[in-house]
Amino acid sequence: MSEENKDNGKNGKSVGLVTRLIEGIKDVLESLKTDLPAKAKEQVELLKRPTKTQVFTSIFRHKHDDTPRNRALGVLSNVFLHLHPAKINRDAVRYSYTWGMGGITFYLFIVLTLTGVLLMFYYHPSKVQAFRDVLYLEHDVPFGKLLRNMHRWAAHLMVIAVELHMFRVFLTGSYKKPREFNWNVGVILLVLTLLLSFTGYLLPDDQLVFWAVTVGTNMARATPLLGHEGPFGAQLGMTPYNDVRFGLLGGSIVDANALLRSYIWHCIGIPIIASIFMILHFWRVRKDGGISGPAAVVLDSEVKEAKK
Repeated sequence: MSEENKDNGKNGKSVGLVTRLIEGIKDVLESLKTDLPAKAKEQVELLKRPTKTQVFTSIFRHKHDDTPRNRALGVLSNVFLHLHPAKINRDAVRYSYTWGMGGITFYLFIVLTLTGVLLMFYYHPSKVQAFRDVLYLEHDVPFGKLLRNMHRWAAHLMVIAVELHMFRVFLTGSYKKPREFNWNVGVILLVLTLLLSFTGYLLPDDQLVFWAVTVGTNMARATPLLGHEGPFGAQLGMTPYNDVRFGLLGGSIVDANALLRSYIWHCIGIPIIASIFMILHFWRVRKDGGISGPAAVVLDSEVKEAKK
């Protein structure tokens, strides 16, 4: 074969490849011309009717039509008028499936609330008195050490229970439609639980606490937008005297203001916020159809024989 024929062969292959690429690009452009306007029109229609979007319907439920059957459904599906679901999946409430972590977490929160109120009778959030109160509680108050240890270990167990609960929800896919909104509420509750644990850890006001506050608030300096060392913080005018660290400490150093603010957040601020989100969380579990579970299992005794 001559050199000319070889070149023609190579050129022919190259021309064929380029032609196919051009044709493929033309096909993609043609499909975009037909699909993009339709998709854009669909998005515009959704923007005109925001109540029809999946995001809206995952947060708010629509009312039933005004018929006798739907009025009954309105009562049965209302958490205030009918606390428990009318029907539940038998397999969704098995402990081997749910692990019972949601209920255990709420029980631990109740224990923490009761023991925390009792501990408040013996505690003063001041630099001089805080650590002395802890020693007095442990060595002089009847059952004081038991009370403090119940509060401390319940706090540790609550953190573990929340994490296991979210792990179970993730494994079983219970965060999917229509429960995606409640999953986000659960994430917020996880953050609030960690904040409760951290602020409570600071209240004994010993040397270990001093360094914990120092490390934790120094990390806050790098918070995006809110910390003077974080991304875009300096551009927004954040300095060591007006950023989030300054707000947490009540000043630029770790002193009595930091202890007082931790006490208020731990005993008043975060528990109130967490209680509101827990009410919302329980309500959404009920409104989303109860606990999500596996496909219903039909027992052999429940199978009806086919009519002949």
